[in-house]
Amino acid sequence: MKSRLPVADLEAHARQRREAGKQATERRLERERGLARRAADWLGEDLIEFIEFRGQMTIVTKLARSNALLTWLRDELEFDMMVDLTAVDYMKLEGDYPERFGLVYHLANTVREARLRVRTYVAEEDPRAPTASNVYKAANWAEREVYDMFGLEFDDHSNLIRILLPLEYSGHPLRKDYPLRGRGERDNFPVIRRDREDEA
Repeated sequence: MKSRLPVADLEAHARQRREAGKQATERRLERERGLARRAADWLGEDLIEFIEFRGQMTIVTKLARSNALLTWLRDELEFDMMVDLTAVDYMKLEGDYPERFGLVYHLANTVREARLRVRTYVAEEDPRAPTASNVYKAANWAEREVYDMFGLEFDDHSNLIRILLPLEYSGHPLRKDYPLRGRGERDNFPVIRRDREDEA
């Protein structure tokens, strides 16, 4: 007996969804590209580089202008959320970088559904940057992690202490010149035994 119910064309439905997703991605990229270009224009001579790579926009600026740019992005372009803040040690990476360290801010505009990365460089001789926690509260703990792992300091941070490692830990494990096996710091950590004999 032949069914009277309509038969769904699953392949056509999947094609439509793929096409709709592709169009939505293209609209988002165009939106992000436009916002990034506005930020680049606002920076003027302080813009070091505008990068579009694999669907991600990055604005590279001078360290002295990083906080002004973050504030402008928040207030004028509605990048209302700092998703992440991290650092990069370029010491052993191929390429020509103006300084050893890079700070990378990942921002989101939750109103227009857009993302943007801001990058700036920090000198090895004076690894300091202005805190972004006065612009985005989420930068507080992220800056502590960067300080802990890379040894970059943030001026005017309210509580710049280690967040992952013990306070007395020496060294910064994510620096490229830090030995893979450490420098023996773990030998000083207290040992907590969990043998069954200890429980009896």
